Amino acid sequence: MAKIQAPVKKDEMLDVHIEDLTHDGNGVAKVKGYPLFIPHVLPGEKAQVKVAKLNKGYGFAQLVQLIEKSINREDPPCLIYDECGGCQLQHLSYEGQLKAKGKHVHDVIQRIGKIEDVKIHPVLGMEDPWRYRNKAQVPVGEREGGLVAGFYQKRSHEIIDMESCLIQQEKSDEVIQVVKEICNRYGVKPYEEGKNKGTLRHIMARYGHQTGEIMVVFITRTEDIPHKKKMIQEITERIQGVTSIIQNINSKKTNVILGEKTKVLWGQDVIYDYIGNVKFAISAQSFYQVNPKQTKVLYEKALEYAELNGEETVIDAYCGIGTISLFLAQQAKKVYGVEIVPEAIEDARRNAQLNQITNVEFAVGQAETVIPKWYEQGIHADVFIVDPPRKGCDEALLQTILQMKPKKVVYVSCNPATLARDLRILEDGGYKTKEIQPVDMFPMTMHVECVALMTRVEK
Repeated sequence: MAKIQAPVKKDEMLDVHIEDLTHDGNGVAKVKGYPLFIPHVLPGEKAQVKVAKLNKGYGFAQLVQLIEKSINREDPPCLIYDECGGCQLQHLSYEGQLKAKGKHVHDVIQRIGKIEDVKIHPVLGMEDPWRYRNKAQVPVGEREGGLVAGFYQKRSHEIIDMESCLIQQEKSDEVIQVVKEICNRYGVKPYEEGKNKGTLRHIMARYGHQTGEIMVVFITRTEDIPHKKKMIQEITERIQGVTSIIQNINSKKTNVILGEKTKVLWGQDVIYDYIGNVKFAISAQSFYQVNPKQTKVLYEKALEYAELNGEETVIDAYCGIGTISLFLAQQAKKVYGVEIVPEAIEDARRNAQLNQITNVEFAVGQAETVIPKWYEQGIHADVFIVDPPRKGCDEALLQTILQMKPKKVVYVSCNPATLARDLRILEDGGYKTKEIQPVDMFPMTMHVECVALMTRVEK
């Protein structure tokens, strides 16, 4: 094996200056041009570090001590922050977080997208950046004969037992603690990953921000849950607001959380919540944005960029359970939504009925297959909305957009790097990026969502 040529050696102690943050929140220092990635340090700081690992083009180091602290450094309020892998930025002031996310968006739009002349607005943050998540799902394990439930330790499968998570709704904390205690008392065995045995894999809690409704989900390896009736009775008596108790069965040896089979143990099969004045039914498996306050901010920006006057036809690729489609349908002539997950389309149709919205039509399938068929049927979009997963838009979908030539493309993105790549493809095909609005959906982490407006350049 070829020896790695680097200007530093493993276990070497160095004094370094931190220049930047990576997309996952590590500090970046350079030694003779060679980048070292260091957790828990901030731009502007000087630190003594120990080199931990060397790769061909970059290395990793561990913080030994801070020599000079950033004015943006704060003491993390979470007691398990140093061990837990859930957040990356509690040691950075919230104002500093918003600036770091804004810089990240600017950097990738210029470096990957090669787009220089676009207005990128400051990141829209939260008044209170804590307790925002409406969904919690935590793995369950065993230690010294008792159940533990919490997030995995960084870069490991060791569960950090958690009593409180400061970015989750307090109700989710209550659900996890009560369910863990009840399961422990009734002798429910946790899932053992290595041996693929035991019963309880994960506990999930979903919370309706506007309605106060709570869903409790047991994610199990087995169909049978011992003492199920007694446990359900205790949960409903002890946790105010529970309207749904669900079991999801995942018998496979996999790190995918949810299995294919779901059944109602008590109450209804969904909880309800609102984004603005649109009501949504949320099942155990529904994809629903985890930060309801900022989702409203994000969708209102998408609606503003779409600039609908009631005469437009809109296509929503990657429509999920219809969240953006139904939001836009209030101001569009007709909205067509497409999504590859059949259960999501069932939810979308259900949500349209729930709100008595009749000017939407949903189809199951790949956007790049379904949308050209619509085009052949004479459906021409004035506005195209895309809200793809982290990997960005499928290339075939981007080509479909270029062929359909809508006047506007509104791109909702959860990954600035793939947004930049896709904007470049659309720009090369005849569109101009007018403006980008980053929105902080996930305070205390490095994730940032964006809404980009593109218009067709008339030749």
